[in-house]
Amino acid sequence: MPPCDEVVHFRRAREDDARGIAEVHVQTWREAYRDQLPADFLTDLRVDARESHWQQELHVLAPDRRPWVAEARGQILGFVASGGSRGELARQGEGEVYAIYVLPDCWAKGVGRSLLAHAEHDLLQHGYSEAILWVLAENVRARYFYEQAGWQVDGGSKIQQIGGRDVAEVRYRIALDKSRVASLV
Repeated sequence: MPPCDEVVHFRRAREDDARGIAEVHVQTWREAYRDQLPADFLTDLRVDARESHWQQELHVLAPDRRPWVAEARGQILGFVASGGSRGELARQGEGEVYAIYVLPDCWAKGVGRSLLAHAEHDLLQHGYSEAILWVLAENVRARYFYEQAGWQVDGGSKIQQIGGRDVAEVRYRIALDKSRVASLV
């Protein structure tokens, strides 16, 4: 069982964190999306493949642009990755939270809220004035999490093909206000 109830530290990811990030990534997908994505697709997710992806990602990213990780007793409990908005219609000054995942045993214990706050603070520090993120429309738990953190649906939507299934995603947005973000971290 992850040590979520102990002191959790937040720091920039290092290259040697790829395995831990990959384990969180796969475990969280399997739990969070089990009713939203095909079971065989989730079963076929491989930590080794995600680790390879994260090794490459962490190798090319500048240290101040790497994801944030939450860890306790040397175990990664979650991570958040953010940067410039990747959309074709990205607005000037718009950042994006690309991914945020926390081990299921650590849900509702503040780890995700702290990671999201670090991402918002980081985006603000890099000159972004607002941020977006995409979430599966059917992911009620995640949507509630973002709404409780002050994010709002902005009307953006798209269809993604994941695991051979078309899934709807909705876009959330937030203004990155210095006083609000400073009080979060």
